[in-house]
Amino acid sequence: MPRTIPIFYSALLLTGVNLLLRFVGTTFQVYISATLGAASVGLLQLVMSVGGLAMVAGMAGIRTATMYLTAEELGKKRPKNVTWVLSGCFLYSILFSGTIALLLYGFAPQIAEYWIGDLRTIGALRLFGAFLPVTCLCGVMTGYFTAANRIGTLAAVEVAEQLCSMGITLMGLHLWAGEDPGRACLCVILGSCLGACLTTSCLALLRLREHMGTGSRIPVRSRLVQTAVPLALADVLKSGINTTENLMVPKRLALNPSIAEPLAAFGCLSGMVFPILMFPACILFGLAELLIPELARCAAAGSTKRIRYLVRRSLKVAMLYGLLFSGLMFLLAEPLCLRLYNDPAAGRYLRLYALLVPVLYCDAITDAMTKGLGQQKACVRYNILTSAMDVIFLYLWLPRYGMEGYFASFLVTHLLNFALSLRRLLKITGEVIPFCVPALGCSAAILAVWGAEQIRGIPGQCGAFLCLLTSLLCLMQVVGKEDFLWLWGLIQKKKAV
Repeated sequence: MPRTIPIFYSALLLTGVNLLLRFVGTTFQVYISATLGAASVGLLQLVMSVGGLAMVAGMAGIRTATMYLTAEELGKKRPKNVTWVLSGCFLYSILFSGTIALLLYGFAPQIAEYWIGDLRTIGALRLFGAFLPVTCLCGVMTGYFTAANRIGTLAAVEVAEQLCSMGITLMGLHLWAGEDPGRACLCVILGSCLGACLTTSCLALLRLREHMGTGSRIPVRSRLVQTAVPLALADVLKSGINTTENLMVPKRLALNPSIAEPLAAFGCLSGMVFPILMFPACILFGLAELLIPELARCAAAGSTKRIRYLVRRSLKVAMLYGLLFSGLMFLLAEPLCLRLYNDPAAGRYLRLYALLVPVLYCDAITDAMTKGLGQQKACVRYNILTSAMDVIFLYLWLPRYGMEGYFASFLVTHLLNFALSLRRLLKITGEVIPFCVPALGCSAAILAVWGAEQIRGIPGQCGAFLCLLTSLLCLMQVVGKEDFLWLWGLIQKKKAV
């Protein structure tokens, strides 16, 4: 078995790669926005929403299921059984992704006309359908390598995938697409699909070179169905509702007399603001990616103490990280968006949504931990409930309140989803999170932002915010001696490696 490294250093490696890839992706998004304009970006987001729904339906929960089942076998010291797990996952993936690919390819004209409202997107939809099975098989392989803690290998391949995807996309945009949004969609999807082909091929060859052998045949079908189907239902329903939401938003915004260009307003928020809002979260996504198999291994081994430690530590790290970037984005929103997009509206939206960053980042970690502990059915219920509420709120509020109604719906549904997921996580682990800790943390961040705003100049404000936030967190004992000892212990351990 290839050498693996502890979860913390795996998280550091995956974090570095995710940060690089997210930086490249955000830079690319800025380039697209500056080249095509907000309205064309809005159309591109609608196409990607439909493509995302097709990919989620074709994936049918297989990536997380592969991670979970592989981690179970490795946690029980049965590495030879992984071959049977991967065989079952491959068959499952081909069956579902092939069916969805045929449907997407055949119904592309109808989807482009009646869902998106632009026939120029037919080619992009059909191209996505043609490559969908390979994209879904890529999810199986990345799920296996993540569960096996082969993070170095996975990171190298993902960097190669992103470079390939970006290179093909940018070449197509420069040499062929111009300012045509239909061609731009084709270029983006072609680059993404060819990158997925590269990743699938490389990871499959690396798996074949492991020569792990095959143990006695084990039943995989029932375990795979029990793990993947609830995830598939949750993901498909959530993605379907989100796609419905995205397709509905411009149409309902058009009913608001104060919004002259609804597609541009939607493109500004989804294509400009949200990429910046979630850019720092790539560091947490690296941790979340590893928590699923790690907690699955701990649950299989009966390591209750280890599970509670990971829950407590991960939630605190996510909260502190969210407070840090919430304050920074609040202070930098308007100058940052003016520099990137030359769009003051994007800056106003970013400043507003920055207030929700701690909830969004903590929710990502909480969701990963509940899945790692086998609570997929609970995730199904919460996602269906909050996504359905979101569609209802948007349908009712957008014509009357415009983008303020969008923010209100976003706030209510994401807070509810986080509260339900956190309650479930604490219940199954027996961990207790004192209310005073997040309350004091939020108070410290608010005071630090207020203090920083009294200083002129962006560098001075950022420096003052960091100093004030650190000092207040220590004074309020949100961050204590135990946290510094934990961090120092990790540094010392790293030196010894």
